[in-house]
Amino acid sequence: MAPELDVAVVGAGLTGAATAWALSRAGHSVAVFDAHGFGHDKGSSHGTSRIFRRIYPDALYVGMTGRAQEGWRELESESGTTLLQVRGGIDHGRSRDPQALAAVAAEHNLAHELLSAPEAEQRWPGMVFDGPVLFQPDAGVVNADASISAFLEVARRKGARLVQHTPVEAIEVLDDHVVVHAGQTVRARRVVLAAGGWLPELVAVCDLDIPLPRLQVTQKQVFHFRQRDPQAVFPVLVHKDRHQIFGLPSGADGGPEPAMKVAQHDGGTPTTAGTRSGTIDPDGRRLITDYVGQWLPGLDPEPVAEGTCLYTMTDDEDFVLDRRGPVVVASPCSGHGAKFAPLLGEMISDLALGRADTHPRFALSRDLSRVDR
Repeated sequence: MAPELDVAVVGAGLTGAATAWALSRAGHSVAVFDAHGFGHDKGSSHGTSRIFRRIYPDALYVGMTGRAQEGWRELESESGTTLLQVRGGIDHGRSRDPQALAAVAAEHNLAHELLSAPEAEQRWPGMVFDGPVLFQPDAGVVNADASISAFLEVARRKGARLVQHTPVEAIEVLDDHVVVHAGQTVRARRVVLAAGGWLPELVAVCDLDIPLPRLQVTQKQVFHFRQRDPQAVFPVLVHKDRHQIFGLPSGADGGPEPAMKVAQHDGGTPTTAGTRSGTIDPDGRRLITDYVGQWLPGLDPEPVAEGTCLYTMTDDEDFVLDRRGPVVVASPCSGHGAKFAPLLGEMISDLALGRADTHPRFALSRDLSRVDR
């Protein structure tokens, strides 16, 4: 029996939704399946605030951020929705090396300023610094919830079939197509596995011959702190010293008053997508509230909201974007994939359709001897 679809996508978080958007806008038939409701809060893609930034110590990702920025503006134009709000971003801390990042920014012609600690504290009086600070004006905040809705709505208008509350029960891999069993039977030329933290479980349940790299799923927690001065403009921040801390404007997740979302990138509680507790760790809360008290005096150190999400980490913190026969594995993970969503949709679409080869850094089997990004 001939395939009825070009591509079936499993998972409708940012990655799966972006893939459906890219495929459908290029005229390809696609169906998207999610075990939960679209926009659910059980994975890694929910909420109103994700960091967009251009600064990486790695040329590969710097180039990708520029292409992703163009993609966000394309999606905004197609959907009529503002999704990326520019606020500027700062990098500081002894383990972040702002001077080296400034050299990378200069090499890639990115607008930037390297400030002393007193200069930075004068510009952002609600923040404390103990060394040089790199400012990059293109950084900002992506509304993840609105982005998923925009991706899926544009895909729906282009003919995509959207199926929620429907777990994938089995995937049969044939020579030139797949059969997906998810409450219904769908034949597709390709299938994209964009299941986030559920990816290891999905591969196991469907008994797929896919050699996944080691993926560690952890439960992270985020905290929202109200601004003492509602008129203050806080930038996106990445601070790497004893711990790796990030912060950004909360959006609606922080309540009706202006707030900042602050969380720890490293650490986290090992779990699986199906067994996560959703319970806040008091030691983790204390670490962040102490951090806010020391480094962010412009915020009230008592959180006004808190929540959990999943990280799926590779050992090298690079993504997994590869294909085996008609199966594409799409795990742009490790806590920094959201900003790239429109570009990732295009890259995954090209992999599925055979229009691009796998980048060696994103291969299922790759060299792990490279330095930290």
